[in-house]
Amino acid sequence: MTSTFTATVLGSPRIGPNRELKKAVESYWAGGLDAEALDSVARDLRRQTWIGLRNAGVDSVPVNTFSYYDHVLDTAAMLGALPERVAEIGDDLHRYFAAARGNATVPPLEMTKWFDTNYHYLVPEISPSTMFALNPSKVLRELEEALALGIPARPVVVGPVTFLLLSKSVGSDAPLLERLDEIVPLYADLLALLADAGAEWVQIDEPALVADRTEDEIASTKRAYDQLSAIQARPAILVASYFGSLGEVLPALASSDVDGLAVDLVAGSDSLASVPGLERKHVVAGIVDGRNIWRTDLDRASTELAALAGHVGSLAVSTSCSLLHVPYTLDGETDLDDTLRSWLAFGAEKVLEVVVLGRAMTGGDESVTDEFTSARAAAATRNTDPRLRDTAVRSRLEALTASDPGRGPAAQRREAQSALALPLLPTTTLGSYPQTSRIRLARAALRKGEIDETDYVNRMRAEISDVVALQEKLDLDVLVHGEPERNDMVQYFAEQLDGFVATTNGWVQSYGTRCVRPPILYGDVRRPNPMTIEWITFAQSLTRRPVKGMLTGPVTILAWSFVRDDQPLADSANQVALAIRDETVDLQQAGIRIIQVDEPALRELLPLRSADQQAYLDWAVGAFRLATSGVADSTQIHTHLCYSEFGDVIEAIANLDADVTSIEAARSHMEVLGDLNAVGFDLGVGPGVYDIHSPRVPGVEEITGLLTEALNAVPAERLWVNPDCGLKTRTPSEVEASLGNLVQAAKLMRAKLQK
Repeated sequence: MTSTFTATVLGSPRIGPNRELKKAVESYWAGGLDAEALDSVARDLRRQTWIGLRNAGVDSVPVNTFSYYDHVLDTAAMLGALPERVAEIGDDLHRYFAAARGNATVPPLEMTKWFDTNYHYLVPEISPSTMFALNPSKVLRELEEALALGIPARPVVVGPVTFLLLSKSVGSDAPLLERLDEIVPLYADLLALLADAGAEWVQIDEPALVADRTEDEIASTKRAYDQLSAIQARPAILVASYFGSLGEVLPALASSDVDGLAVDLVAGSDSLASVPGLERKHVVAGIVDGRNIWRTDLDRASTELAALAGHVGSLAVSTSCSLLHVPYTLDGETDLDDTLRSWLAFGAEKVLEVVVLGRAMTGGDESVTDEFTSARAAAATRNTDPRLRDTAVRSRLEALTASDPGRGPAAQRREAQSALALPLLPTTTLGSYPQTSRIRLARAALRKGEIDETDYVNRMRAEISDVVALQEKLDLDVLVHGEPERNDMVQYFAEQLDGFVATTNGWVQSYGTRCVRPPILYGDVRRPNPMTIEWITFAQSLTRRPVKGMLTGPVTILAWSFVRDDQPLADSANQVALAIRDETVDLQQAGIRIIQVDEPALRELLPLRSADQQAYLDWAVGAFRLATSGVADSTQIHTHLCYSEFGDVIEAIANLDADVTSIEAARSHMEVLGDLNAVGFDLGVGPGVYDIHSPRVPGVEEITGLLTEALNAVPAERLWVNPDCGLKTRTPSEVEASLGNLVQAAKLMRAKLQK
């Protein structure tokens, strides 16, 4: 009989505690490491992760959660479902990275957000000609490595239902779930291979099941897991869900013959007390928050576990989801004050919380008493800390939201903004320019005290001067200052706002090798001083062309931070909006005529259940409008959104009421414009014509083709020409070549329209 376990996590971060994988992969791309050296770095990271979990007391360790780029892309490779355009690339690793980020001749897969997180996954493309075929080498190899180390290994794979629901159908309108019967046999074969290789359990991730699902989808899911459960020689199957409640899917899975269910008890609200079938299941209770960084209330969690234990076959403690979404450890975060630090738990600390709760549940270790006492003391100080409430901010916000009339109608604003005298199809970029080694070295030198603030400012001004000169040389119409002084579009602002704190090494993977350090929102938000005026006005002094003020919107600041859990998110959003509003007013008073307030995360925070979505959209749109309604109609407000499925929030995008909305469209070939037209959108729009997440330099003909598609949906008078996103991650040579082609394409189209 298969043994059960008591303490686990659903997955682990893979970028490395000091971003070792990021550095190795980027070195491989640049030719500094060969494939063998890259593989050595990967093996070491896997070994460190597994041994660390085992030594901490985890008695079932997830494996195959490692990835060079993305776990959904790994699943596509496992199922033989990489796009046909990379099929001719002979080297496996080259083919994999070509699908992820493209190359000189091959465009990459689309990229979008992993449910409501800031992690981006590659969207598999499934066409009628896609012939699925199992390639189990990666998961088998990692299982073999783990077992050789004596690790109690549990292989993890993305499930067949989630894989198909998250994929994109190409060349057919048929629902991809109709192809479930083609891939379930591949999963059956994989289970047999894993059993032969020594796996006792396999975790099959099905997070798509926590969203709204139709009766047909639920029936298909039940049928698939009935088939997989019927296999005689297989590991025990743990179906893992996270990011919400299983709802109507829970009884279907409970009535199947899968051996275990992992449920999210942090984001989910499923009642497990009276679900038939759970009395036969090993239930993995995700009671330690895998997405946020606050310390667990061990008393509450222990009580919940005790209540649940009598309704299930056996019980294990886990994180609510993979630890992919939190930093590795609090070790080294010496800049945090001791009180604030005591409120937090990063990845390593969450693992210890899981182990402590597991020991408390089994009654096998009295040493957990100290951990419970420490958790109670931390909660007490957090509940009474005066930094959490600012009466002046709350009073001002209440008065403003009750009386603010907002901006004038769109037509009135267009007339007032005609003084900008912009050409047809105005060209611009979306904020950042390459963060070169020179910029990063200057920032590090300031941090280490090797240069003073004056020297640093002078160096950043030199960078701004170069960026402005480049844009004038390329003949862009609306310029930006390039953001050399900004480490990150959220962290930069959080470091200047009361109520936030930044980490030293709290890196989290966003996509591929892109990592961010989400700031921590712990108290009420106040803007003590202007944040961007000095840099933007300096850039404007260098040119007669308009320079955009560049700000990050309230929803995105929250989405890309670890937020407080002691008040509604809407309240925090309005506090951040008030700070951004003050900045827009100061920019206008300083003579800046165009201000961009980015909200790329608007779609990201959309609740997974439709019943919860409108309330979110109401406060998200309200926060943006609060942030942008303090300026005159003559000041042009831009916003920017990227790398999400926009259909569900298209009306909200229109309701933001920005004068110009730039939006990712290059990888999806302008699909979003049809959605905007369907809701009567009649403001300015800049659909991206240059995919900045790929090293490819788009040609003039490619960009004119995209502009032609855009002009079929949008009148030329409302169309802007811009990249998909900021240019921070690209090289200067790529940027200059790409923007040169972008401007040339816009001029060709402009001349054609004016004939």
